[in-house]
Amino acid sequence: MFTLFQKEINSFFSSLTGYVVIIVFLVTNSMFMWVFKGDLNLLDNGHANLDALFFLAPWIFLFLVPAITMRLFAEEKRSGTLELLLTQPITEMQIVMAKYLAAVVLILFSLLPTLVYYFSVSKLGSPPGNLDTGGINGSYIGLFFLAAVYASVGIFTSAITDNQIVSFLLAVLVSFFLFTGFDLITSADLFGNLDTFLVRLGINEHYRSISRGVIDTRDLIYFLSVISIFLLGTNIVLQSRKW
Repeated sequence: MFTLFQKEINSFFSSLTGYVVIIVFLVTNSMFMWVFKGDLNLLDNGHANLDALFFLAPWIFLFLVPAITMRLFAEEKRSGTLELLLTQPITEMQIVMAKYLAAVVLILFSLLPTLVYYFSVSKLGSPPGNLDTGGINGSYIGLFFLAAVYASVGIFTSAITDNQIVSFLLAVLVSFFLFTGFDLITSADLFGNLDTFLVRLGINEHYRSISRGVIDTRDLIYFLSVISIFLLGTNIVLQSRKW
C-alpha cells in the first residue's frame, strides 16, 4: 500500500499536476484577497481576518480537487493497467486508500502555504496579532475535511468511468450538491420541520459549524461518515470487476 501511495505522490510531482494545483489555488486566493477590489479584499474591507480565504477556498477546491482525482482510476482503466494493479498482493481497499491518501496529501500541501496569509494578516491587526485564532484553526480543520470529502467523491467518480472528463464533471456536480444543494432545497421551504434535518445533511452546515472554532464531534463524525461512504462505494466498484 505504501509503495502505491508513494508512486501516486511521485506521479503528482513528477508531472505538472501537483504544482499547477498548488499554484492555481494560491494565486486565485491571493488575487481576490489582495488585488481585486471588493468585499473580499483585505485592504478594502479594513478587517484583519481570513474570512475571504475560508469563503473562497471551498469553491476553488470544488474544481481543483476533481482535477486531482479524475485520473486516479479513470486513467488506469483506460490504459488497462488497473487489471494489472488488481492482480498485485494488495486488497482493493488498500488500493483505494493509497490513491485517496495521496490526493489528500496534495490538498494538504496546497493549504500549508496559506499560513503566509495568516502571518501577514496577523501583522496588519491592531494591535498586531489581534486575530480570532480559535476560529481560524477551526476553519482550517473544516476546510481540510471539506476538501477530503471532495477527494472521496472524486475517487468514486473516477472508479466508475474510464473517461477523465466525465469523472471530473460528475465529481464537481456531486460535490456541489453536497456543499450547497441541501441549502438550496431548504431555501424553498417545501419540507417544513424536515428542513433542519436536510440542512444537516449538507457539507456547508458542518463547515460553518467548525469554522466558529468549536470542534463538535458530530461535525467530525459527519465528515468521516461521508468520506467512508464514498471510499466504500469505490471499493465495491473495484470488487464488482471480479463478479
